[in-house]
Amino acid sequence: MRARFGFKLWLSVCSVLIGLAVFADLAAAQDAKFFYKGKTIKFLVGYGTGGGYDAYARMLAPHFAKALDATVIVQNQPGAGGLVALNGVYASSGDGTQIMIVNGTAAGLSQLVGDSNVRYDLTKVSNLGVVSSSPWIWVAGPKSTLTKPADFLKPGAKPIWGGGGQIDGLSDGAAITCLALKLDCKIVRGYEGSAQVALALARGEVDALYVSDTSANNYVKAGNAIPILTMSADKSQFFPNVPSVFDAVKLTPDQKWWFEFRATLDDLGRILVAPPNLPKEQLAYLQDTIRTVLADPEVIAEGAKTNRYIGYRDPAATAKMLGTVLTAITPAQKKALTDAVMKE
Repeated sequence: MRARFGFKLWLSVCSVLIGLAVFADLAAAQDAKFFYKGKTIKFLVGYGTGGGYDAYARMLAPHFAKALDATVIVQNQPGAGGLVALNGVYASSGDGTQIMIVNGTAAGLSQLVGDSNVRYDLTKVSNLGVVSSSPWIWVAGPKSTLTKPADFLKPGAKPIWGGGGQIDGLSDGAAITCLALKLDCKIVRGYEGSAQVALALARGEVDALYVSDTSANNYVKAGNAIPILTMSADKSQFFPNVPSVFDAVKLTPDQKWWFEFRATLDDLGRILVAPPNLPKEQLAYLQDTIRTVLADPEVIAEGAKTNRYIGYRDPAATAKMLGTVLTAITPAQKKALTDAVMKE
């Protein structure tokens, strides 16, 4: 009798505790929702107006504002390829009123190679997930004598790639490709962007370009480029028949690792972050709100109309990719990467 009474009492206590925990979680969620109501949120972009990151931010800001019941203002803070703004977010107090859209590929690579402008750690920011990312494409020039993977791999080939700065997606993508395949490459930097490199391809000034599939689609349509390989195991929506480097080239385990590493780096795409150490309830509410917005079919369709494609990855998947890129690399791999990317 006493045993049954004790068991019933234990069940009652457990029920009360569970109820209190659920009530506490609901109360915390309501507090977080109330916190954002009527607030002004700064949506930071580390580049000037008119570019792709700016366009994504301005497209998404009204939707975030509606979902948060807040005012969301896009602020451009260009400098050091977006790193100045990211440093500012990382060092801020984390009051919950700042978010930033970040070039995750460039920010992650800059952190890895020890760029002097880096004052952040992407594994410690408040991670809100990836807005979009694209498979990257290796394209060749129509006037080049190198128009197939075999042409680039043949003995004596000396392909010339076009790029901008050392870490801009174009140059570092080419550098890692040449490192992995042991190609005798020359990377000509100084172009203002991929569009300028595509024109150089068309003129025969360079042989190759490493570029996102969304941009490659424009250059191929214009007749300025020939797609030869997809640099990811994922198929491109624009080039479904272009083979992957993993299928078209017989890779050693080491080469496969480099291309998997680079594909993961590319998949970091456009990350949304907030300052470190946000209160748990605020962070969870922000993550849930952003997840809801980026899964909305109307928002996805709106983006597609202007080539602002949304391919959401949740914070857990994003954190896993960041760990793969930033912490799983060996010292020897990191040195080889730094030497290749930062080579003058």
